[in-house]
Amino acid sequence: MKKTEPMFSDTDSVGDPNRKVALDCIAAGIRASEPSTVIDERVTLDGTVMSVDDDDRYDLSEHGDVLLVGGGNAAATAARELETVLGDRIDRGVVVTDTPVETERIDVLPGDHPIPSERGVESTRTLLEMTESAGADDLVLVVVTGGGSALMPAPAAGIDLSDLQTTTDRLLTCGADIGEINAVRKHCSDVKGGQLADVASPATVVGLVFSDVVGNRLDVIASGPLTADESTFRDAVGVIDRYDIDVPDSVTTRLQRGSEGLYEETPSPGDSSFASVSQYVLADGNTALRAAAAVAREGGYEPLILSSRIRGESREVAKTLTGIAEECADTGVPVEPPAVLLSGGETTVTRRGDGIGGPNQEFVLSSALELTEPGITVASVDTDGIDGVSTAAGGIATSETIPSKTEAQVALQENDAGGFLERFDGRIVTGATGTNVNDFRIFVIPE
Repeated sequence: MKKTEPMFSDTDSVGDPNRKVALDCIAAGIRASEPSTVIDERVTLDGTVMSVDDDDRYDLSEHGDVLLVGGGNAAATAARELETVLGDRIDRGVVVTDTPVETERIDVLPGDHPIPSERGVESTRTLLEMTESAGADDLVLVVVTGGGSALMPAPAAGIDLSDLQTTTDRLLTCGADIGEINAVRKHCSDVKGGQLADVASPATVVGLVFSDVVGNRLDVIASGPLTADESTFRDAVGVIDRYDIDVPDSVTTRLQRGSEGLYEETPSPGDSSFASVSQYVLADGNTALRAAAAVAREGGYEPLILSSRIRGESREVAKTLTGIAEECADTGVPVEPPAVLLSGGETTVTRRGDGIGGPNQEFVLSSALELTEPGITVASVDTDGIDGVSTAAGGIATSETIPSKTEAQVALQENDAGGFLERFDGRIVTGATGTNVNDFRIFVIPE
């Protein structure tokens, strides 16, 4: 069983108060985004009536069977909490995840993230079979969480797993954003881009979503299994061409033939598959940021949430946000120290080397290199506990962490931010957190 609590949940032994508040804020953000917290607050059962946010109500007695399916980093923990709320009202279910927990009524099947695996393919086929078993009178609850794109692979006809793995790996390291990556994924899959909704139709479908995507785009989260797809085969070809990605012949052939109309497009807006589908975003980046802001305020720091929608190349984004932190320290703008600057979103890395790390560790190392104001602490994590090609969630540093700027710059060039930070106690390791609401960044500016 994988760990589902942050390893740094007890920070009383941390000597540096700025480092401590950074870790406390990160831990608070992760906990606030966990299904155990979110579902308890957002989903209720009164007699036979299930309510979401006390607004939309579903009388379970008016349906036949209640099925629960889904996938992603938080799928199993969400399924367990839904079992707690709904109990024996759930008849059967299957979720696919890399963070398993014990459940009573739901089968928890294995998958892998961020690169799809054979066991993920087998698990997803089982999920599709169960979803297809739903009748018109049934209610299908679908847990959609970050990480679902890799964890629920269902390669389209003509594409084998190894080709899908190669394509995924090259997409993740080319610098494309998640929307572009998923445009390709959707058109190489039998579950993404609204196709799960098509399989469930005509049953009533309720999607319960944990968003790891900037702007909470339902067509992008886990590649939108319940959402009409506005991207096309032609768009997918455009991504491959724009980033000059060398993908296997089977993928090139499928995308090209699809763009010529030889394969059916994924379900688009207006398709009847979506007539009985409703979706609710239960947690997102702001869930974590608001919880962190409350902890910072309790600790005597003035918090400011800059944005939950930061994106771009990680090391370049770091320069911009570092400038804001330095301005805060020097002039008290946009907030007077002691202060905490918070932001979320998803940055990317264009891999040029073979080092260890990910977007969050590159952000921290780049920021520490840029910092000219002393005493500022910077930290950044992926809330699922896995930052890129790494066993760490992210990193934490100050300008004083960098004893040799030359070595640090070489590490950045080799995409080895994780290797560099590890030598100076600069990695944050949480283990799998059981949630995923995108990246979380913090600057702590002392008085």
